[in-house]
Amino acid sequence: MTRIGTFEFTAPLVVHPGGSWHFATVPPDVSEDITDISTGIRRGFGSVRVAVVVGGTSWRTSVFPDRGAGTYLLPVKKAVRVAEHLHAGDDVEVRFDLVDL
Repeated sequence: MTRIGTFEFTAPLVVHPGGSWHFATVPPDVSEDITDISTGIRRGFGSVRVAVVVGGTSWRTSVFPDRGAGTYLLPVKKAVRVAEHLHAGDDVEVRFDLVDL
C-alpha cells in the first residue's frame, strides 16, 4: 500500500547545462500530485523537502520546480552517484516521501 506523499519512478540522470549538478526529472503525473498535496509546505523557490532512496542509499534533500517543464527536479548528489555507480544518462530508480506532511 502506498502512502499519500510517497512516490516511486524511474528517470534518466541528467547534468544541468553549464554545471556539474545532476538531476532526475520527476515525471509530470508525480509532479502534479506533489503540487496538489504540498500546498502550505513549500519552501524557498517552491521547493518541497523529501526523504529519498536510490538503491541502498538514502538522504534528505528538496525537489525544485522546473517552471519551464512543469515538473520537479530531484538533485542527485555526488556521494549518491558514486555509491550507486550512477552516471549521466543512466536510469535512476527513485523512491521518496514528502517530509513535511
